[in-house]
Amino acid sequence: MALKQKNPRSPGTRFQIVDDYADLTKHFPEKSLLQPMKQKAGRDALGRVAMRHRGGGNKTHYRVIDFMRTKDNVEAKVIGIEYDPNRNCRIALLEYADKERRYILAPLGLTDGDTVISGPEVDIKPGNAMPLKAIPVGTTVHNVEMEPGSGGQLARSAGAGLVLLGKEGSHAIVKLPSGEQRKVHMNCRATVGQVGNLDAKNVIMGKAGKKRHLGRRPEVRGVVMNPCDHPHGGGEGKSGIGREHPVTPWGKPTLGYKTRKRRRRSERFILTRRK
Repeated sequence: MALKQKNPRSPGTRFQIVDDYADLTKHFPEKSLLQPMKQKAGRDALGRVAMRHRGGGNKTHYRVIDFMRTKDNVEAKVIGIEYDPNRNCRIALLEYADKERRYILAPLGLTDGDTVISGPEVDIKPGNAMPLKAIPVGTTVHNVEMEPGSGGQLARSAGAGLVLLGKEGSHAIVKLPSGEQRKVHMNCRATVGQVGNLDAKNVIMGKAGKKRHLGRRPEVRGVVMNPCDHPHGGGEGKSGIGREHPVTPWGKPTLGYKTRKRRRRSERFILTRRK
């Protein structure tokens, strides 16, 4: 991926930095791996707003991604690197020897014509998937399972990667991008390499319209509201929030408020908390 800066021909393009999509080699999705995706506009199963500022946006189809990588000892050839509207990393279309096609997350350095394979005794190269017990210490991995057979859950966004720090008994110790260190069972599968599209975090939309295309509606600061609408509201002119710490519209602490439930079953697997 490479970025390009737009010429300042309008206020929207003055600070706009966009993706040039030069790394894409296939521009149309595989129809057999598409599923319809209904827009929910931030509502839960009961129709109530569970996430604010969501709605609208372009219609998209869901690309079925193979997060489990359980087709062992069958080589697959990369026949295309594609854009996925549902995630910030690229996806790679694989064609196996038996002509079956699947999508995977495209790791850094994977290109057309490369071959990948999964299994307990495969080579250590980007795109290959295997159990953690078969991966050497110090290797960067992504798409890591939290429980054997659950499918990859850790390190799936652009540029993400876990570092395998060591092995202790039946568990491996991995370091997350946040700095957290935790134990993961040795039989959990992981894919070698770092997720590609590293420059995704450097994209600057530049104008509100591009956010609306993604289904992001406008957000209004609490300090410009009335006191009846937000605890930060009210006051004469440009005033502060009137509190020691910021809160949500419902008065709960924000910006660092811990929401993780205590005594979770997975607490015993965390060795070092995130920074």
